Amino acid sequence: MMSSSIFPRDPQVSVSPHCYSRYHSDAAAAQYCDAHYGPDKFGVPNFPAQLARLCTDAAATDRRGRALDLGCAVGRASFELAKHFEQVRGIDYSARFIDLARRLRERGTLTYQVFEEGELVADRRVCLADLDLAAGAARVGFEQGDALQLDAQTDGYDLVLAANLLDRLSDPGAFLAGVHRLVAEGGLLAIASPYNWMEEFTPRKNWLGGFFRYGAAVTSAEQLHKRLAGHFVPVGSPRDLELVIRENARKYQHYVSELTLWRRVDPQR
Repeated sequence: MMSSSIFPRDPQVSVSPHCYSRYHSDAAAAQYCDAHYGPDKFGVPNFPAQLARLCTDAAATDRRGRALDLGCAVGRASFELAKHFEQVRGIDYSARFIDLARRLRERGTLTYQVFEEGELVADRRVCLADLDLAAGAARVGFEQGDALQLDAQTDGYDLVLAANLLDRLSDPGAFLAGVHRLVAEGGLLAIASPYNWMEEFTPRKNWLGGFFRYGAAVTSAEQLHKRLAGHFVPVGSPRDLELVIRENARKYQHYVSELTLWRRVDPQR
């Protein structure tokens, strides 16, 4: 964990680390490796690769120095960003995911197993060179960490990507209140989320949306705009991106995340 957090969290809010244990399991490792590096499923394009492309397209050509990939999982978006950015830092809460991403960066290849049915598995192999990701791998660094415990030195990024992270934080409001400190003026913030609020990750009182307040529906999208308005302006329109996670040969999870892009501005101007 990093010290001297820049995010103003409520000290009374806590979520048991037990809820994150799923991201350390063999099943999760297989599912995320396959989601990041395996074949496309049902015609749905690769989710992290799409994210990286859209972020790069929105970033000014003279603002492609440093990128931060928060909730990087096993690293596909980080490697994709390194094709265009000079330095990429990937951070994830799961030490298991980070270990896999590091091994892939260091060796250039990674073998993992996917479940077929029951106890039956099949070997899969990923090669960075085959995905045109090898050239930039040296510009990527991976580390285990908590997105709500980044220190004050973690700032000045030209791009901060938070993909499917927001609804897995114990205090997403604190994250949004402090995220401007990570982004350089004129830099880009990219947030993708299915807004799948669950109390095992986020206490209900900290949900951004998905509930009624005084009889009116509160949505996560409108809360994003309200909470980021002081330091960011939206770039373009929200966009839906699909993600398919393979559990076994005949069972898949299908998510739709809303991607919003934001340009960091100086509130004094």
